[in-house]
Amino acid sequence: MTVILLVILTNSTCSDGTENNNIPLVAVDFVVQLNDPDFIKLKTIGEWVYVTGGSRGIILYRLDANTIKAYDRHCTFQPSNSCALVSVDPAGTSATDDCCGSTFLLLNGSVARPPASIPLKQYNTSLDASQTTLRIFN
Repeated sequence: MTVILLVILTNSTCSDGTENNNIPLVAVDFVVQLNDPDFIKLKTIGEWVYVTGGSRGIILYRLDANTIKAYDRHCTFQPSNSCALVSVDPAGTSATDDCCGSTFLLLNGSVARPPASIPLKQYNTSLDASQTTLRIFN
């Protein structure tokens, strides 16, 4: 019975090979100073910046007065594809992979437009009490 159950569970988690969550696990642990000219716009809700790190770079997005989100730019649809990279759209509320056309909301990293069905990889963030230092980590 255990063997049959294991086979069923294994088969139910397989995909068609076009999408998986094989975004490389990369150690992320760094700090940015929000008073630095490169990051000053993160003091404004709805603003964003790119930073190096993660698998293919990271998007930092100011969600609200107390929250800055951090998402890996590596698209979750066909992540082995060399062009699987999201860029923030002109409105600054979503990010799109020009290679596959998938769009993700910066509000929470969720998929707004397929073919991707897995959200962007998100990193932890910690904003200090004075809101001048942001730590990004996994």
